[in-house]
Amino acid sequence: MENVLKVDGVSKSYGNFTALNNISIAVPKGSVFGLLGPNGAGKTSLIRIVNQITLPDSGKIYLDGEELKPDHVHQIGYLPEERGLYKSMKVGEQALYLAQLKGLSHSEAKKRLKMWFEKFDISDWWDKKIQELSKGMAQKVQFIVTVMHQPKLLIFDEPFSGFDPINANLIKDEILKLRDEGASIIFSTHRMESVEEMCEHIALINKSNKILDGKLSDIKLEFKENKFEVGLQCDNKEELFNEIKNKFIAEKSTNFNGSNLGMTIQLPQNEGSTGLIKFLNSKAQITHFTEIIPSANDIFLKAVANNG
Repeated sequence: MENVLKVDGVSKSYGNFTALNNISIAVPKGSVFGLLGPNGAGKTSLIRIVNQITLPDSGKIYLDGEELKPDHVHQIGYLPEERGLYKSMKVGEQALYLAQLKGLSHSEAKKRLKMWFEKFDISDWWDKKIQELSKGMAQKVQFIVTVMHQPKLLIFDEPFSGFDPINANLIKDEILKLRDEGASIIFSTHRMESVEEMCEHIALINKSNKILDGKLSDIKLEFKENKFEVGLQCDNKEELFNEIKNKFIAEKSTNFNGSNLGMTIQLPQNEGSTGLIKFLNSKAQITHFTEIIPSANDIFLKAVANNG
C-alpha cells in the first residue's frame, strides 16, 4: 500500500526534555490514521513538525514520496485543537483570506466557500463576526477553512471538541466523505469510540516513544486474551457455575437473552475454544458464545500501562 506521509526516525527535544524519540510512522493513502497517546506524549510536537511549524532535531519526513519542503503547506490541511480564528473579522472575509493563503484565487475560494456554507446551512453567517458565533459555530467555519483547498493530507486534532452530538456526527460524516474522495487523514483524539468508528490504522505514542502501530484490526487480534462471553440455559446454575469455575477462569456476567447463567471464561493462550464448547454442551444448552475482542480503549489503557 502506498503511503501519503512517511515519518522516518524523527526526534525533537526542548532543552533537556525529549518530546519525540526516534519516531517512525507511515500513513497509507486514502485512509484515516489514528495518532493516539496520553496528554504530553508527543503527538502535538509531531503534528507541528509535519506542518513545518517547528523543525525536527533529526530524522526526515516525506509527503507523497518527496522530502517535506515549504511549498507542501498547500497540500496539507490542519485543524488544531486550539482554534485560531480572528474574532473581530467577519466570517466570509476571514475565510476568503485564509483560502488565498492556501493558494486559491479569490473567485475559486468564493465558489468553494459558497458550496461549503450551503452544505453546512450557514450562508447567513457570512457577514457575522467570529466573536458573534458560539464555539461550535466557529469550529464549523474553521473546519471549512481547513478542507476547502482540497489538500492531499488532512490533520485533525480533536475535531469534535465543543460540538454537540448532532454536529459531531455531521463533521464525522464529512471527514469520511473526504477520505472516500481521496484525501488521507491523520486523526488525533482521546475519544476512543471515534477511533473505533473511523480509523483503519493507528499509532500510539507514550512518553515520546512509539509503542504501537499498525492496522487496528490486526492490533485487536494481537491484544485479545482468549476470553469468551458465554450464556447457558440450565436448571442447576449455581452448581454448574462452580464446576466451570473449578475447571476454567470464569466470572459471572450480565445474563444474555435466553440465558439464565451468563459468564466470561478465559482459556490459556495456547488452547482453542473447541474443548470448551464440547464441555459446555455436555452440561447445558448454549444460548450465547462469542469471543471478546478488545476495544481501542482497552488496547490504549493496556499498552500505556505496560509501557510504564
